[in-house]
Amino acid sequence: MWVSWLFNPARSEITSLDSGNIDDILNNADVALVNFYADWCRFSQMLHPIFEEASNVIKEEYPDKNQVVFARVDCDQHSDIAQRYRISKYPTLKLFRNGMMMKREYRGQRSVTAIADYIRQQKSNPIREVQDLEEISSLDRSRRNIIGYFEQKDSDNYRTFERVANILHDDCVFLSAFGAISKAERFSGDNVIYKPPGENAPDMVYLGSLTNFDLIYAWTQDKCVPLVREITFENGEELTEEGLPFLILFHMKDDLESLEKFQQEVARQLIGEKGTINFLHADCDKFRHPLLHIQKTPADCPVIAIDSFRHMYVFPDFSDLSVPGKLKQFVLDLHSGKLHREFHHGPDPTDVAPGQPIQDLASSPPESSFQKLAPSEHRTGISSCRTRKQSFSISLILARSCCKSMKSYFVAYCYVRAPGTFSAWEASIIFMIKAETFLKPSPPLF
Repeated sequence: MWVSWLFNPARSEITSLDSGNIDDILNNADVALVNFYADWCRFSQMLHPIFEEASNVIKEEYPDKNQVVFARVDCDQHSDIAQRYRISKYPTLKLFRNGMMMKREYRGQRSVTAIADYIRQQKSNPIREVQDLEEISSLDRSRRNIIGYFEQKDSDNYRTFERVANILHDDCVFLSAFGAISKAERFSGDNVIYKPPGENAPDMVYLGSLTNFDLIYAWTQDKCVPLVREITFENGEELTEEGLPFLILFHMKDDLESLEKFQQEVARQLIGEKGTINFLHADCDKFRHPLLHIQKTPADCPVIAIDSFRHMYVFPDFSDLSVPGKLKQFVLDLHSGKLHREFHHGPDPTDVAPGQPIQDLASSPPESSFQKLAPSEHRTGISSCRTRKQSFSISLILARSCCKSMKSYFVAYCYVRAPGTFSAWEASIIFMIKAETFLKPSPPLF
């Protein structure tokens, strides 16, 4: 069968995108998987036949050309498109729904089966239909739940709700009820509510038009995507690719009080800065090496710091968090360049008390740790080529923290890499894996 395929490959309908057709094709596709590639990249070359075969498999299941589209962009020929979607490594597989790019790109195995399964998952219904309102009382209240009550399933209101659920189903649980089952909750017409985490947290009701996609999407996104997100080794690259500096609370896992204070002050002082900086929290134990980088240890937690992707800056005192405007000024000082300037040249003249001599206290702030979670020359776990302008590498200081938990992941990774192409961090991981495999202690990295 394999030999037959080599000599009689199936015809694939991979759509080539350019500036003239990309918007029209993506806007009319329920789901589109786009391969951003470069011909000179050998990993792009290796993916082409796999991508084409996965397209053939899926097209047999979804023959309507607008149900699923497999497309590709030659990033050397169409650098404007690559810049538009912030492509920094090849190949990159991004998912689109009705023209909207999903924030999570495809990072799974590069095989026909894995890609086809991924598309099937994306085509599955993200909304669970409720058969009895008693089911609502038994919801998992540790999750974020969005519930739609509709008179009819075949309605514009529900179709808009379905579009939103398709985009945000990774962030929220979506449920729906119809007809007589939902009647008790439809006293003023079709209705959508949000049940936040927590047994006693009050419901929130959507008050806008249910046919206005932009309005209901913005409302739902605000509820489903927390203002302060947790950064982990699994999502670090994804968060870094958003291109915004990090304001991070390092706290012990069970220190929920500090996290709650941080969340409250971010909401109170920094809601207007949401589009200029990412608000994150991190486990002190898991991220102890970035802490050491700013001369802190888990014993010093909670600690607040900014990572600008150039340097890291420490908020002077966690106890000042609730001082009105203090946290906001810290962020504003980042944007104005004051933090960087003062790290190199000492306090600004305006910050020196009258009569106190001005000193040029040249210093060197700690380098960014989380910038180095950005795409390496070769992607974590999956081989890729970097763009010719892209030169980040994953930080050595994070190696010891995550290599143990990701040991099997990296073992699989090692065998698909060309000899001599490992970065220093990756080589350290491999060395540590080999040491652990033979029950030898890992040598010190630092």
